[in-house]
Amino acid sequence: MGTAAILYLRGGFGDEMPKFSYRAVNAKGRPVRGVVAAANESDLTTRLEEGGLALIDCKEISEKAGGISAVFAKKIKIRDLVQMFVHLEQLQRAGVPLLEGLSDVRDSTESPRLRDVMSDVYREVAEGNSFSNALSRHPAVFERIFVSLISAGEETGNLISSFEQVVRHLKWVDAMRSKIKKATRYPKILIVVVTGVIYVMMGYVVPQVVGFLKNMNIALPIQTRWLIATSDFFGKYALYLLVVAVLIYILIRIGRAISEGFRYYTDYIALSAPVSGNLIRKIALAQFCQTFGILFTSGLEILKCLDSAKLTAGNMVLVDALTSVRERVQEGFALSQAMTKSGEFPTLVVRMVKVGEESGNLSGVLEQVTEFYDKDVNEAIDAMIQMIEPALTVIMGGIILWIAAAVFGPIYNSLGTISK
Repeated sequence: MGTAAILYLRGGFGDEMPKFSYRAVNAKGRPVRGVVAAANESDLTTRLEEGGLALIDCKEISEKAGGISAVFAKKIKIRDLVQMFVHLEQLQRAGVPLLEGLSDVRDSTESPRLRDVMSDVYREVAEGNSFSNALSRHPAVFERIFVSLISAGEETGNLISSFEQVVRHLKWVDAMRSKIKKATRYPKILIVVVTGVIYVMMGYVVPQVVGFLKNMNIALPIQTRWLIATSDFFGKYALYLLVVAVLIYILIRIGRAISEGFRYYTDYIALSAPVSGNLIRKIALAQFCQTFGILFTSGLEILKCLDSAKLTAGNMVLVDALTSVRERVQEGFALSQAMTKSGEFPTLVVRMVKVGEESGNLSGVLEQVTEFYDKDVNEAIDAMIQMIEPALTVIMGGIILWIAAAVFGPIYNSLGTISK
């Protein structure tokens, strides 16, 4: 191996090395495409040969092109990761060495980005690094829980069990994300529809009708005058309101990214929201309990499980509360006692954990806790959807009733005057 390649693998060059887009073939003659960082074309050829690939052609990617491609690059789907770890599990059961399994996974994956990542992982393992350490070099793809589970499997010599736990976790995360999308998709559609109806009515329909009413030279009731004022406001400031809303959204995103205090404040507001706050809390705690349970079942000590699991909560307020749980456990408190003092866990969950501690079956109890939260989250999502749908329907109905009363009221009165 060249000196440049050695320095790269050991972190000597870091991100300064150029990236090459390449086409190659593997040992089975299958075409492989990807992007790899290398010192030059010779170094790239060496890297690919060490990965069992024969270079066909390559092209250096400029920083500007690389940045643009990174922005528009497709993300690695959870299902791609599930297929990868299921593949590795099956190969391990068949007695295939890990390095050969990684080569097979790299060549068979349909995701170009995952193929590039697995090429780096393969080289790391081929150089003598552990599989968990190789995965840890790609935190954007492999979360901390993956590294912890694989590391536990390496320590116990049972990678098959670790792969099973990873697959189980990924499937749970995929199901939870589907639930979250279900909770937000329908309200978003309804809000867009309601907003669109209001915009069309106030921006186009009402002004035409109002012009007709003004030409009638009759005294307009207060609801009609309010409608005219609202329509004029929308006509003049609708675009500005849209721009302001987009700017506020962007500023909030930037503020959450650069300020931990601002992120904590916005997370606190989110938890305090009347309807969605309770759902956010349940989803965050469900993610924590599932992650903690699967790590504890894999054989990791409880403090390491808490360190990794608390980060999956997502909400800074809950992360702080779970940090206090970890600190109390480190001080000698039982997990159930620490959870009680945090004030974030339902009494039923705390009692279940306490029973698990006393019976020595905490792993089994944690699975029941996860099932409890799964059911609780499903019920909370259904309840929120059932609440939002009639609320938005009432809002839209009230607006239409207002418009009808404001428009047809004066017309009816004028017709009554004419008939007299």
